[in-house]
Amino acid sequence: MTKFSERLYGASKEIWEQSHRHPFLAELSNGTLDPQRFIYYMKQDYVYLIEYSKMFALGSIKAQDLAIICKMSELLHSTLHVEMELHRQYADRFGISRAELESTSPSPTLIAYTKYMLEAATQGTLADVVAALLPCMWSYREAGCRFAQIPEALEHPLYREWILMYSSEEFGELTDWTISQMDELAEGLPERELARLERHFVTASKFEYLFWDMAYRQEEWPV
Repeated sequence: MTKFSERLYGASKEIWEQSHRHPFLAELSNGTLDPQRFIYYMKQDYVYLIEYSKMFALGSIKAQDLAIICKMSELLHSTLHVEMELHRQYADRFGISRAELESTSPSPTLIAYTKYMLEAATQGTLADVVAALLPCMWSYREAGCRFAQIPEALEHPLYREWILMYSSEEFGELTDWTISQMDELAEGLPERELARLERHFVTASKFEYLFWDMAYRQEEWPV
């Protein structure tokens, strides 16, 4: 029997492939990405992760099982103290203060993405929370593992740490747990609910593509 996560992956595979081929990630993987584009991404992603961490907090609230509450808390801690720490270290290297990092004005795309996720989470079940947050984790892990196979990428003095973070065993284990949780939560649900979860997953995957595109263009408000 096909796992629900396999259905989700199949529904979003082409979107993810377009993300992996996007100039931002393509240039990051071969070391030609303009550092100014990366700085813009890093600052926007820091603000994104503040909102993203709330998804795990909501997951803890909606969970009924103590083990799931603990795991959601672990994911929250990892986002705040491991993933965001990478951004803080990058900020230090670029001479960006913590205050400047945290006061970054969110782009239109960032606001649209995070508001979509949080609305899906607050109005839905734990399954909705997981379906909306999973594309970020899963697609980053896939990108990190792909780029880790490219010697030039791992040797790059600036982007090496980013690749090592998202290809790490620790990040992979957290991603695998979230995927398995998605399968468990989807088991036995009627098709109308599965379709809603798939819609969240696909929409979040599209927003992931838009996020890379936003960073490459260094999107600003029109006025």
